[in-house]
Amino acid sequence: MNSRFLVALPLAAVLAFPALAQTSSTSSTDTNTPAATQTQSTDTATGKQPLQPPSREGFWGRVNPFARKNYVKRQTDPIRDRVNELDDLTAANSKSIKDTDARAQAGIKLASDKANEADQHAIDAGNKATVAQQSAQQATTRIQTVETVVGNIDQYKASNQTEIRFRPGQTVLSKSAKDALDEMGNTVKGQHGYIIEVQGFASGKGQVAIENSQKMAESVVRYLVLNHEIPVYRIYLVGMGNAPVTGTDADAKTKRISGGRVEISLLKNDLEQLASSGSAPATTMDQQQQPK
Repeated sequence: MNSRFLVALPLAAVLAFPALAQTSSTSSTDTNTPAATQTQSTDTATGKQPLQPPSREGFWGRVNPFARKNYVKRQTDPIRDRVNELDDLTAANSKSIKDTDARAQAGIKLASDKANEADQHAIDAGNKATVAQQSAQQATTRIQTVETVVGNIDQYKASNQTEIRFRPGQTVLSKSAKDALDEMGNTVKGQHGYIIEVQGFASGKGQVAIENSQKMAESVVRYLVLNHEIPVYRIYLVGMGNAPVTGTDADAKTKRISGGRVEISLLKNDLEQLASSGSAPATTMDQQQQPK
């Protein structure tokens, strides 16, 4: 019995010595670590102190089977904490990058939309400038036309001439005379800037010839006013009596007529041309101003 006790006592001492050495080494390491840590730089991503190298525990601390679990836990816990912090920091950085990229894309899209809108405004302004230029050109053309017409307002040109024959002493219109007057009346319907000149000629002498020519001319005027609603102020009547009639040919001689006749001349100025030219620019401008 005593011999067994004597053998177990040295064995327990041998096994307890490494554990005691490891405990004392750990205590000394824990005591020295803060001082050493205070001298390290804190310039890290997480703002914490960098990990310290593992402490030297000696041969017995490394081979002691009873101390390995706690030792590994002490060595891996700081690393695990730092890894978790780095994961969190990486996730935060990724989120920040995504947010920054999203804002950048939104800014680029907004700038692109503004640029497209500015381009559209520029195109619209160019179109309006073109329309304004065309309107100005049309207005200039119309002003020139008006100036020309006003300058020639009292200058009438013969457009159509008709001659009606009467038998001696007769003032009633025949069927052929009415047809000729109908043709002329239809020609001037709805027109502007014209006058009708009616000249009556009669055979005979003196005042009697003048009165007969006046009556024949009045019958023509009466028919035009009543049947074709031509305003009286557009008709100029004169009884020429037995005044000589000059031929149209240069070599024709002046001669007197026999019987009675009435000459109807349709005279026009440029007012009709002004009315027709004025409607075209207005129509063009209306078409340009219609929404597309």
